Amino acid sequence: MQPPAAMSIDVEDWFQVQNLQAGIARDSWETQERRVERNTDRMLELMHEAGVRCTCFILGWIAERHPALIRRIAAEGHEIASHGWGHELVYDIGAERFRSDVRDSKRLLEDLTGRCVLGYRAPNFSICDWALDILQEEGYSYDSSSFPVVAHDRYGRLSNVPQGKPLYAARAGLLEVCVSVLSVSGRALPWGGGGYFRMLPYGIFRGGVRRILASGAPYVFYIHPWEIDAGQPRVRGLRWNHAFRHYVNLSRGERRWYRLLRDFQWTTIQDLIHRVSGTLKA
Repeated sequence: MQPPAAMSIDVEDWFQVQNLQAGIARDSWETQERRVERNTDRMLELMHEAGVRCTCFILGWIAERHPALIRRIAAEGHEIASHGWGHELVYDIGAERFRSDVRDSKRLLEDLTGRCVLGYRAPNFSICDWALDILQEEGYSYDSSSFPVVAHDRYGRLSNVPQGKPLYAARAGLLEVCVSVLSVSGRALPWGGGGYFRMLPYGIFRGGVRRILASGAPYVFYIHPWEIDAGQPRVRGLRWNHAFRHYVNLSRGERRWYRLLRDFQWTTIQDLIHRVSGTLKA
């Protein structure tokens, strides 16, 4: 039997992305054009056509302003999980603010959907060891923020990560579900989505996914609603590498993602955990 592949969407709007921070101040968010609802609705349509259920890691900031969208996501059978509240890097905001961020997000999402929120993903994968302790204390059952790649300027780092184990117990009662990497000549290359998915030729990316699954490991993919939106506003004054990461091949994003939905059998992260380990507390 093929290992499970989990589809996940980090539900945030285009102007909340870290790569655009130099051109869009946080205090201007309320004045920006909101495109997350139309983009997420389009993703829901495509997943319905492909028969796919996914995990949606949702910002509390978005949920507060688009409650009907969150209820639609839940009503269509997708897992509701937390992306925190304000899309701030975990290691920058400190323990007290982080606790409020994940507590408030969890509470709002549960109030909107009537479901227990079990999962969390840190903005920009900015997880760190002390944050895991807080997640456990606040009632989360799993984290999916670890992206064990060679190097990245914003990703966080966890201690004592077991090599070659994409799913493991990070704390008693708290599982870590890593975003997928591809091992090439002993190096872990990012193979879980984002700009990497948009930049590489689709056939090469798909081949890497097949190789991961053929190894017996589960696969975890992520994407954002703005990545299928070629018409989003363009921001000036960005560093070249930040602009490249954000805008590379946006015009192909929807088409590529729909091919990916069709080319593999997808499930939620909750279901992946059940199938791989059989443990998940509510």
